Amino acid sequence: MGRPSRRGAPPPDIVDLVRVEDRISFLYFEHCKINRSDNAITVRDDTGATYVPAASVSVLMLGPGAAITHGAVVLLGECGATVIWVGENGVRMYAFGKPLTHSSALLQTQARLVTNRRTRLAVARRMYAKRFPGEDVSRLTMAQLRGREGVRVRRVYKQWSEKTGVDWDRRTYNPTNFDDATEINKALSAAHVCLYALAHAAIVSVGCSPGLGFVHTGHEKSFVYDVADLYKAELSIPVAFKTAADGPEDIGAETRRRMRDAVCDLKLLQRMVGDIKDLLLSAASPKEKAALAGKAALDPAANHLGLWDEKSGEVAAGRSYGAGEVGD
Repeated sequence: MGRPSRRGAPPPDIVDLVRVEDRISFLYFEHCKINRSDNAITVRDDTGATYVPAASVSVLMLGPGAAITHGAVVLLGECGATVIWVGENGVRMYAFGKPLTHSSALLQTQARLVTNRRTRLAVARRMYAKRFPGEDVSRLTMAQLRGREGVRVRRVYKQWSEKTGVDWDRRTYNPTNFDDATEINKALSAAHVCLYALAHAAIVSVGCSPGLGFVHTGHEKSFVYDVADLYKAELSIPVAFKTAADGPEDIGAETRRRMRDAVCDLKLLQRMVGDIKDLLLSAASPKEKAALAGKAALDPAANHLGLWDEKSGEVAAGRSYGAGEVGD
């Protein structure tokens, strides 16, 4: 008879998947075994088993002692979830599933904007404008924007140090050793990595590229850092300082729990998706804006595929072209 080609239920159709803004922000598990049961993942440890619908998960964080089966990873990938492994020494690796849309419209817009100096600067200015509400940054250079941002971040750190009574010197940490840092820097590292994971999940879910950044460049997660930086002053920095002020025994775990609650309170995933679209549309051409403004372009059910043409832009796919069928 042979073995079946796959276990459990068939993969979910993309139109049945939960939108990223409606999903659980992130789940963290350690010292457990994660498996698959139909379209749910099972998390088993000494206390018993927990069942989690895979389509409701945005980010799954796996800590020390966590083991995951091939079937569980396949399911999470099919559901478009981001999986992040967090090592004992702070070593992290990302993996992600397919986008929650068939459309490449936003990705094409992102690629065009980032490869043109004028439009890239326009998007970068838009990013900084979100951090300086009420200020006109439309004529500032990147050097001027970086300088203003540096002053803003230092001021945020100082303000939260004064509010919480947590001593603050500077942001310093060892990327390969989480414990080689002060308590506040440990909390900041834990809070920021949660934020990066959520930004990564939101970017992938709408079909954009994590590597095509506008402010950051040269890294596979450049756009992740661009998006995450929009929320650090509002979210991860306050959470880190408040957590450090309370002096928990396990500052990493407590920071993650508080980040989870804050992400829910701020409806961050919904905001991220909206901000990503706003950033790309802010410098898009009128034609791109018109295409992306309609629901059809980003409808998960839309499964459009064409062939690129250097003259007309696109011709129909799924047909045979030959002599006499296409004009010269």
